[in-house]
Amino acid sequence: MYSKAETSRIRKEFWIKFGQYMKPVPNAQGRRINWPNYKTGVKDIYFRMKAERGFASIGIEITQSDTELQELFFDQFLQLKRILETEVGEEWTWILHQENEFGQFVSKIEKVKKGLNVMEEKDWPDIISFLKPRIIALDEFWDLVKPGFENY
Repeated sequence: MYSKAETSRIRKEFWIKFGQYMKPVPNAQGRRINWPNYKTGVKDIYFRMKAERGFASIGIEITQSDTELQELFFDQFLQLKRILETEVGEEWTWILHQENEFGQFVSKIEKVKKGLNVMEEKDWPDIISFLKPRIIALDEFWDLVKPGFENY
């Protein structure tokens, strides 16, 4: 069992390592980017990467507090599903209005890989290999579709 401080330190080390690994990779527009803290530039739409005990995940999270507007965003992404899946090269899971750990309702489009543990440094290459191509593909997708979300 890890202490809270040790758990925090190990997670922080992982994300630093991931950031260093991704640093030379430009975004879709050829610019430098802080991959671990990807900014979509659109309020209430986030790209979330997680590395936990038991899984790693990546996805789009819609946090708009107005659930009707959140559903409109979700529906807009649904219309772009084929483009997203072409970019990422696989099907992702679509979840409308799920309560998160803070009691807020969010909608997600995500891919989860079970069996990975960020607390085990030996799993880090597999976690990075899972996250890297998907965040790059998500960035390519976002570069194509972002203008359609900027008017909200």
